[in-house]
Amino acid sequence: MARYRESACRLCRREGLKLFLKGDRCYSEKCAFERRGYAPGEHGQMRRKFSDYGVQLREKQKLRRMYGLLERQFRGYFDRADRQKGITGTNLLVGLEKRLDNMVFRMGFANSRTEARQLVRHNHFLVGGKPVNIPSYQVKMGDEVQVREGSRNVQRIAEAMETVARRGIPQWLELDRTNFRAVVKTLPAREDLTMPVKEQLVVELYSK
Repeated sequence: MARYRESACRLCRREGLKLFLKGDRCYSEKCAFERRGYAPGEHGQMRRKFSDYGVQLREKQKLRRMYGLLERQFRGYFDRADRQKGITGTNLLVGLEKRLDNMVFRMGFANSRTEARQLVRHNHFLVGGKPVNIPSYQVKMGDEVQVREGSRNVQRIAEAMETVARRGIPQWLELDRTNFRAVVKTLPAREDLTMPVKEQLVVELYSK
């Protein structure tokens, strides 16, 4: 399966925004974006003026990279959002948020979405009491996500649970740290998603 194998820090620098792709490192002084907050490459420090298309493209790339998706996957989420009732941009964000790997990250069981994706693939989680190892699995309202009994001593999960206070848990989720489980109380509304993303620009880009 195709996947991005290059430096994750280059993506943050290219988008001019911290995407928090490397978990706890992004909060430390080792963060590459803090040390070199300009685009990578020989001409990274040059001032650039983007066209309308360029602005829309950068917004799409920012959102796609934030959730760790390739172009074909991301376009699939947009097409599904466009077919649903309601605002296409909001539908797109909610569809991305409902991914199991994102939910694991939001619930504090992993320090990044990349780490959450790997943990899901390695069968560390139950959804509704059943094992699920598909990162793109769509979690529904009322679903309970739980760390498997034999995985509660996994170092990366334990470390994430210790540092979850720094990131915080969204109000639409309810975490039970003692029992390593969390419940999706409700699906997020647009105002609950505080990422600096202008999803309307993504809709405009794909609507051309």
